[in-house]
Amino acid sequence: MNKQWMEYSKTEAFASRIATLYGAGEGILADQQARYGKLAERFEARFGEPKGELFFFSAPGRTEIGGNHTDHNNGRCLAAAVNLDTVAFVEKTDDGVIVVDSEGFPPITVKVDDLKVIEADYGTTRALIRGTAGIMRDMGYKVGGFRATVSSSVLRGSGLSSSAAFEVLIGAIVDGLYNGFVVDAKTRAMIAQKVENVYFGKPCGLLDQMASSVGGMVTMDFATADPQVEAIACDFAAQGYALCVVNTGGDHGDLTDDYAAIRREMEAVAAQFGKKVLREVDPEEFEVNVGKVRAAVGDRPVLRAMHFFDDNARVLEQVAAIRGGDLAAFFDAVKRSGDSSWKLLQNVYARANQQQMSMGIELSRRFLKGDGAQRVHGGGFAGTIQAYVPMARLDDYVKMIESVFGEGSCCVLRVRPEGAVMMPIKA
Repeated sequence: MNKQWMEYSKTEAFASRIATLYGAGEGILADQQARYGKLAERFEARFGEPKGELFFFSAPGRTEIGGNHTDHNNGRCLAAAVNLDTVAFVEKTDDGVIVVDSEGFPPITVKVDDLKVIEADYGTTRALIRGTAGIMRDMGYKVGGFRATVSSSVLRGSGLSSSAAFEVLIGAIVDGLYNGFVVDAKTRAMIAQKVENVYFGKPCGLLDQMASSVGGMVTMDFATADPQVEAIACDFAAQGYALCVVNTGGDHGDLTDDYAAIRREMEAVAAQFGKKVLREVDPEEFEVNVGKVRAAVGDRPVLRAMHFFDDNARVLEQVAAIRGGDLAAFFDAVKRSGDSSWKLLQNVYARANQQQMSMGIELSRRFLKGDGAQRVHGGGFAGTIQAYVPMARLDDYVKMIESVFGEGSCCVLRVRPEGAVMMPIKA
């Protein structure tokens, strides 16, 4: 195994980084040593003995705390980076070729002298890599070749935004290797969003990328082109609650149109007021004109607009409750947000025979009996729900929920205090 890594893995510096990113404890350190070591071994098996300086890069997944589908209409959001991440073992090269070998997938090669948008690559990992290098070059940053082995504990389809973690990771690698890791977290997130919009072909908002890039728990306001991002100190475990995300399953295929329809319908309502997005519309003016708007665009767009205005305001309630130490008020807002997503936004299920999220939310509500909270998590339609569970009942909750959705479906999360990081492998 690589000597640089073997020496670095035994240092206090590495142990300190692991404790910060994943939590303290011998078991956690041992697990991450094994995980990082496997990545280094796979690099040598794939590329041979490294010749230059080596680095690890890491970008976390994220959990959405508040503001469901508000970011793409310039609303407010509350999110947190988590202790599940995408990690890369990286060596810089001078051949102008990027090679990314992600665990479980065929290697992807991108030449940095060919970074144009290719519509045939929409929806692919290749588009994310090419797009990151292309947009960074367009912005005046240096780009170049590297080779990397990648592993992720942010499972695809988990609702913790594996795609955003990967986008942020590639941006951090290009920045770290060629620009001295100078791109600020907000800019890195905005690069990742543009990559997904332009190269990947998905009209996503900025919530996922911002949470992954910045780290910690953050409240974000996207009212302007320069989003306001503020850190919030919050430790649910210290207050006796576990933050859980449950993967209820469901088919994620062909859901891009379902996600895109939310943004499209919200913007259709905004257009009735001569505005581009709902954040530019006065909520009171909207309420007065509901009948006219309904006649013009239909029922569902109006209901989704109602959700936007309510959830946008609710983020402020959640932030105030957390800062004031009022967990009961925070949980009340979480539950009202979840009800709004179910009833107004209508993103709990996409098809009549696919109602796993509905089942997960209702089972959690019945189990918690008001002590804690539950809601849809992330984009919706299929996948994950979020629950805040009393620590004293956590084992029973996991047992109950996994008896329905399968072993390993419940993930207990920890808020990660840092976003994307670069780790030189030095003893």
